[in-house]
Amino acid sequence: MTLRTTSLAILFGIAALPALAESSAVAGIKLAAGQQFFDAECHRCHAIDATDKSYGPPLEGVIGRAAGSVDGYPYSKALKSAGFVWTEPALKAWMEDNQGLVPGTKMRHVGITDPVEQEFILTWLRHATKAN
Repeated sequence: MTLRTTSLAILFGIAALPALAESSAVAGIKLAAGQQFFDAECHRCHAIDATDKSYGPPLEGVIGRAAGSVDGYPYSKALKSAGFVWTEPALKAWMEDNQGLVPGTKMRHVGITDPVEQEFILTWLRHATKAN
């Protein structure tokens, strides 16, 4: 292996490593942006805290929860029988096209197609649901 090949292997190996921990400043910016996007796109129907009133089901503990499983919420038949867990990829797919993910859901949604906006909202959900 030549020095150039070794250097390229190291460079690409480093590039393939998971992202290093972000600075607290970057994390704070992402969190603030996530809260703003959540407030603009989601909060009119969803509360984080299950004790707060909301039109849609509360999002407290949504990551890792079975779809259609909040006791007492009148889900559509489609979402009750969806049979999946709200993982971060599932939440991104839902944000982008909820009718495409679960045809027949009763949620009206315009779609959040920007992956950066989706990630910011997930950053906020991770933080806010952990705080409760």
